[in-house]
Amino acid sequence: MALHIKNLTKSYSDSDGTVLVLQGVSLDLAEGQTLALTGESGSGKSTLLHIAAGLEAPDSGSVVVGGNDLTQMDDKGRAALRRKEIALVFQQFNLIPSLTVEANITFQARLSDRVDKPHIDALVKALGLENHLHKYPETLSGGQQQRVAIARALAAKPALLLADEPTGNLDEGTAQEVLGQMLQLVTETGAAMMVVTHSPQVAAQMDRQVHLTGGTLA
Repeated sequence: MALHIKNLTKSYSDSDGTVLVLQGVSLDLAEGQTLALTGESGSGKSTLLHIAAGLEAPDSGSVVVGGNDLTQMDDKGRAALRRKEIALVFQQFNLIPSLTVEANITFQARLSDRVDKPHIDALVKALGLENHLHKYPETLSGGQQQRVAIARALAAKPALLLADEPTGNLDEGTAQEVLGQMLQLVTETGAAMMVVTHSPQVAAQMDRQVHLTGGTLA
């Protein structure tokens, strides 16, 4: 199992008291499987994704990625696991502006000591980035920047790809093209993928769909 989440709870404190965001959430994601996580704005989708990535800690419950329980690790251990097994794609791209496209793509792979040039070359070709490798992110369109972010995420051959509204900043045509490329590349690499999305069109293309409401999954 690529991802196993059991009885996850998470709350925050604000001026009105304690807000319970996740209530006993459990889900499994098999290797090579794709999952759409939907829900209203503020329902906790991004929180669940961040906990699955080890970026936030739950109040209780367990998160197991590739047999490793993130909730039993310290910050250093979670960071090491992210470098090796987990990749993230965000709506804001989060590219490093001072690095070229080529350096951005290889960044994660170098951190994890998994630079595989034939694999990276295949990603670059599949995503149509061959003519942009020596450019800087600010010179690219939104769709091109998102392709770079996807290539960077998959370059290190992660077991789990987590994407938060990965096509939210793109026009409909570009969004569909980028999503199709993501799905093809995930199939080819065997990674599991969980996508947070508000788009029924995006969700419909995943193997499974789950809806987060009232802190629980339906």
